Amino acid sequence: MTPENRALSVHLFTATGAVFAMLSMLAAVDGKWSLMFLWLVVAFFVDGLDGPMARRYHVKKYAPEFDGVLLDLIIDYLTYVFIPAFALFKSGLMDGWTGWFSIIVITFASSMYFADTRMKTKDNSFSGFPGCWNMVVLVIFALEPNFWVSFALVAVLAVAMFLPLKFIHPVRTERWRTVSLPMAIGWTFFAGWAAWVDFHPQSWAHWGLVVTSVYLLFAGVAQQIIPEND
Repeated sequence: MTPENRALSVHLFTATGAVFAMLSMLAAVDGKWSLMFLWLVVAFFVDGLDGPMARRYHVKKYAPEFDGVLLDLIIDYLTYVFIPAFALFKSGLMDGWTGWFSIIVITFASSMYFADTRMKTKDNSFSGFPGCWNMVVLVIFALEPNFWVSFALVAVLAVAMFLPLKFIHPVRTERWRTVSLPMAIGWTFFAGWAAWVDFHPQSWAHWGLVVTSVYLLFAGVAQQIIPEND
């Protein structure tokens, strides 16, 4: 296979995320929340692989006619933001004005964040919460906290998108990557497991989700506090 074909295949692989987004949305419209999240987990898995593949096969050099960053952002907005916000509202987990507030804040703030050219830090982490609402909403589905807790979580994270707080990229942030990458893989596994068992309250997947989510949420802030050894 030529370098050009390999690079093009990476773009095609990334584009499968749009298909998984559509399958997820169809499941959401029918209220099949577990199936919806299973498709989102598949899309999350694709998103975790296409970046390293793009860098390995030099897509900017060998397939420059397609903008891989733009393609990735379009699909990420669907799978990370739009579909999870829809699910949070239509599932009834947040009723009334709190639900309306949440979907408006999530979609509006995320669109601004995704267009922000300052979203990446020098160490390839994210400046501000990176709009991973798919992860947040899945945990809310799994744990079903009081809706005021969910409301507070949405509000705090929406504000955190525009604060000078660091959030790691499990693959590209080199510091603590030996821990961060397994944590991200673990989160993907536990998320799929939780959705597979229809978010059964006694599933051990919930504990795995809590542990991995807490790490991924606060590891970047911890790195800002703890000085790096030279």
